Amino acid sequence: MTAGWVRACLASLALLGACEPAGKDSAEGEAAQTGASIPAYGSLQWAVAGEWRTDQERARDTWRKPADTLSFFGVEGSDTVVELYPGGGWYTAVLGPYLKAGGGRLYAAHFDPASSDYARTNLEAFRAAFVDRPETFGDITVTVASKTSEGVAPDGSADVVLTFRNVHNWMMGGFADKMFADAFRALKPGGVLGIEEHRLPSARDQDPTGSTGYVQESFVIQLAEAAGFQFVGSSEINANPADTADHPLGVWMLPPTLRAPKSDDPLAATYSADVYKAIGESDRMTLKFMKPMDAATPTPTP
Repeated sequence: MTAGWVRACLASLALLGACEPAGKDSAEGEAAQTGASIPAYGSLQWAVAGEWRTDQERARDTWRKPADTLSFFGVEGSDTVVELYPGGGWYTAVLGPYLKAGGGRLYAAHFDPASSDYARTNLEAFRAAFVDRPETFGDITVTVASKTSEGVAPDGSADVVLTFRNVHNWMMGGFADKMFADAFRALKPGGVLGIEEHRLPSARDQDPTGSTGYVQESFVIQLAEAAGFQFVGSSEINANPADTADHPLGVWMLPPTLRAPKSDDPLAATYSADVYKAIGESDRMTLKFMKPMDAATPTPTP
């Protein structure tokens, strides 16, 4: 049974209980028979190699580098982690089993399902694929991250808050300041905010609405510091020098979206998807921030 078949089973047949991945014992037994080595159970490398991940998810590892990225952020299996806007759950498929095995906890802060049909459908799919499968992904707590939400997790409860390619979404919605403030409140003193975002070259003008999907590193740092965070450092783990960040339809012209111009758009006459496939996924900043140790510790909410 392949991982792709498993995810297809979940999506099309909703037979969640009948589509369980092999556990620790079966994986180790298979490795013993084949002579192959496997990562230690519960390690980050084990979570990335998990057979519950689909072939489509694995194919993006070259660009997204989940083990390196989460290691840079310092995520431990025993941590309480908040993932802001997990979307289709690409990182959830790694974080869920990793935290389950390590005794940690995962909060998934989604769009407000009442805000649009897309948000509601996305949350329903996420619940079916992850929340309803605690035997694999652990007990995931779903919260709301929006312009009016009260908070993404109980105040002072999280060791790490993570978000991947979402700052531009908050800018479009006009509540980027609030999301950084909510992340700050959710973290314990000394807790980490990890951000990956499409990177706009510093020489370009920053659109405050983030309409192209690209954001300057300096702008993200400014938002984080305004919320009270200390900048710890950056990594080029997710860099792609081939991305010029000036695509007519924004970052979504690149893989995996590969947005094409409409037939009546003048761009359609010269458009070739192969050009954008050759570039690969976007050039991305990877930034690490910390809530100061001397920050006031809020009284945890129930």
